[in-house]
Amino acid sequence: MTITSAERDPVAGYLTVRGNLKNDGAGTVVVPAELRGNELDVLRTGPSLGGATVVDFSQHKRYYVLRDTDGRPLTTTGLSTLKAGESVHVFMQFPAPPTSTTTIGFQLPLFDTANIKISG
Repeated sequence: MTITSAERDPVAGYLTVRGNLKNDGAGTVVVPAELRGNELDVLRTGPSLGGATVVDFSQHKRYYVLRDTDGRPLTTTGLSTLKAGESVHVFMQFPAPPTSTTTIGFQLPLFDTANIKISG
């Protein structure tokens, strides 16, 4: 997974993280179920990146992917397999940390934490 942007929308109050999920392997891989997290509402919606979180280390707060009124995560869904060399554009939306926060930790199950800068 490569993060391409993290943009704050100060009017709407959310943070959108965008990136590319790529299979660098030689064969087709199944996108791990762990990426969607373990919340029951999210599990019912099928494959997604609903398990992603961002951490505001300065404020000691963790933010989870936003959900719509039906409990569906505001993130890329429908991820099942990636063919060798295939890349998909993905997004996740979170509550925006305070404007004083410019760097956050991005966490996705099975991946290391990545420190990323917020724009906007």
